[in-house]
Amino acid sequence: MASNEQVVNDFIDAWGRLNVDELMKFFTDDAVYHNIPMRPATGKDSIRKVINSLMKGVTGIRFEVHHQAVSGNVVMNERTDYTEMGAKKMSLPVSGVFEIENGKIKAWRDYFDMETFSKALAG
Repeated sequence: MASNEQVVNDFIDAWGRLNVDELMKFFTDDAVYHNIPMRPATGKDSIRKVINSLMKGVTGIRFEVHHQAVSGNVVMNERTDYTEMGAKKMSLPVSGVFEIENGKIKAWRDYFDMETFSKALAG
């Protein structure tokens, strides 16, 4: 089985392929995904809806991890998420916390500034 850090690294790499089905394979059935300024999504169906909404109009995504730390089943990273929507490009500083259980993501929390996100979208 992959290390907890490798699970997160593989998940981050998978975003660039823009394949929601592939991304969903990383989650436990009862996982929780919480973009902290927003409401949490609980369970794969809810998480799929959130990811589908985030992917709408997206032509490219890349996460650049600046720092990453692991403590037991928890992986934390500081990163910049780069998103392209056609000619529009935006970047968002993010801190992420992942809890891994049996090689899958049980909980994922991303912390970012909603004003920065909103301004980038309006761009």
